[in-house]
Amino acid sequence: MHTITAEFRIIEGKEAEAEAAIKKVVAGLEANEPGALKYIWHRGVKDPNQVFVFEIYRDDEAREQHRGTPYMTEFQAHFGTVFDPATVKVIRHERIAAVDR
Repeated sequence: MHTITAEFRIIEGKEAEAEAAIKKVVAGLEANEPGALKYIWHRGVKDPNQVFVFEIYRDDEAREQHRGTPYMTEFQAHFGTVFDPATVKVIRHERIAAVDR
């Protein structure tokens, strides 16, 4: 399994566009990517323009499939207009232990 976290900011005044873009990429993933095991978006409680996504993929092939989808390409095009590219932080993680219910 491969876990990725990503965090970045929504540009002020672009919240509705950001939410629509997030929901579109989630719908595409849900319909087309069985190798994407978890794909969970969060918004900051203190700062709702800070977003965080938690992703778990079955393997590298599933992760690469996600990166190459048309809806992910469309989502990435929003950086600079809806999302602030200067705030992007992406980390690959290796699982140590977990509770999965």
